[in-house]
Amino acid sequence: MAEFPMGEFGASTEEFVASWAAGISAQAAKTQALSDRVASMSATAEGAHGAVRVTVASTGAMTDLVLDDRVLHWRADEIAAAVLAVMRQAQGRLAAQVAEAAAETVGADSETARAVVGSYATRFPEVPEDDDPGYGGWGGRGR
Repeated sequence: MAEFPMGEFGASTEEFVASWAAGISAQAAKTQALSDRVASMSATAEGAHGAVRVTVASTGAMTDLVLDDRVLHWRADEIAAAVLAVMRQAQGRLAAQVAEAAAETVGADSETARAVVGSYATRFPEVPEDDDPGYGGWGGRGR
């Protein structure tokens, strides 16, 4: 098999490929770091004047629920509404945490950050703290 002289072109090509591969490896490491941080995240929210506290994992799944004794005086649908509202608040906090982690690992303006943060913002929109449906309508029972 014939060999072709590479000269400067061959050396610069090898350097380019090595640099490109190093860049890909570095980006993969940053992306893995972001993935690891996101996987370990959780968020907690409290509502119904402190009667309900919910913690969710990075997936949005509820991992902890704490109910104050005041809920014993509420109807079942009132408890359910409070739990769901507070869970949505906790989920809504995840996007901000993911955005911070993305900025610190892959860079806030990177395509990876935009995709991951966008996914969280779409799945778990931020819910204002005062968006407490029905909290005032429970007739003061248990409070």
